[in-house]
Amino acid sequence: MAPCRTSRRSAGRASLTSFSVELNSIVASVTNDPRVGLRVAVTVGSRGIRRLPDVIRFVTAALIKAGCKVSLISAMGSHGGATSDGQRSLLAHLGITEESIGAPVLTDMDVVELGRTPRGLIAYCDRNAAECDGILVVNRVKPHTGFSEPFGSGLLKMLAVGLGKVPGAGQIHRQGPARMAQAIEEIAHVFIASGKVIGGLAIIEDAHGEIAKIVPVRPEEMIAKERELFREAKALLPRLPVDDLDLLIVDEMGKNYSGSGMDVNVIGRWRLPGMPEPASPRIKRIVALRLSPGSEGNAQGVGLADFVTRRLVDAIDPVATYANAITSTFVERAFIPITLSSDREAIETALASLSIRDPGEARVARIRNTLHLDEVWLSAPLLAEVTGRPGVEVGPLEPLQFRDDGTLLDLVR
Repeated sequence: MAPCRTSRRSAGRASLTSFSVELNSIVASVTNDPRVGLRVAVTVGSRGIRRLPDVIRFVTAALIKAGCKVSLISAMGSHGGATSDGQRSLLAHLGITEESIGAPVLTDMDVVELGRTPRGLIAYCDRNAAECDGILVVNRVKPHTGFSEPFGSGLLKMLAVGLGKVPGAGQIHRQGPARMAQAIEEIAHVFIASGKVIGGLAIIEDAHGEIAKIVPVRPEEMIAKERELFREAKALLPRLPVDDLDLLIVDEMGKNYSGSGMDVNVIGRWRLPGMPEPASPRIKRIVALRLSPGSEGNAQGVGLADFVTRRLVDAIDPVATYANAITSTFVERAFIPITLSSDREAIETALASLSIRDPGEARVARIRNTLHLDEVWLSAPLLAEVTGRPGVEVGPLEPLQFRDDGTLLDLVR
């Protein structure tokens, strides 16, 4: 296989200060309240957003400087095994602790009711967040893994699902893929009408998983603005360099990369009853080799693969996985695929399951995970399709190398 690398656009460090004026205006509007020590809840989710601790630290410092009392609120629905300790551990894996940020991290699972929609849906809200004077929503905007339009995973979803903890997440997912977006928007209206939401910070990443921009959003524009930002984020979604594959090898899956362990928008598989599969990419077999430590044993999405390793299965925490799968109602994604003893056996078995006489003719790609696609390994039959593309560097062909126990050499920790 040959490495295929794409050039990186400069993004990241300078961008954290590029929105400081707008952030300060949001902070100023909040602190116009004559009360001293306004309490502000800043939401933090479970996704592997690049430089998330830096962003949260920046926001927290700005609020504290303005005289606010800040609490960081875990806003991740049923993740972390639907427990306070589990969510605290997930945030620690992402670098979010009281010591690293400078504000208390609250992960309690209790919720209160902020109100109801005209259809009777309940706007559940984390109790600690509801007790604060205002909520600042911080999240990445990107396509969701359970519905596709007119917005995805972002500020609105964090309000309705993240802050709703288990009751909120369960209520939304019970709507089914066709009605989830509508339910999220209706509940977000209740949050905004309550006056609790003081604003949002929407993070957009480029195709390399780097911060492309951070956009401050006022409450009154949040619903319309998210549609606009979603279209921008969707255009920047990381994609495989080819659409037709016999086999995709995913080194590592996990909740820190995608809510579905492997981003369905990247692999072209929804595997949801009644949900048509995307037109592309078209991948015949998927092998997942391991579960990321940052996923804390939650293997939701493992059922998107066709073959996995024993190492991956042994790393699964059934409690965390089942809690997430049942709450989401996407139980098919938690089904354990065909399990093989090693990386070598999983890859060889997947190839053997295809109607290909010569494995050397197979169209195979290998990626680290579905979030970071700046480097993709491709088999020889695919090289002609990417060679010569602007911004793409193709390296020499190299064989996959395994240890005696069948573990890929470059996957040994």
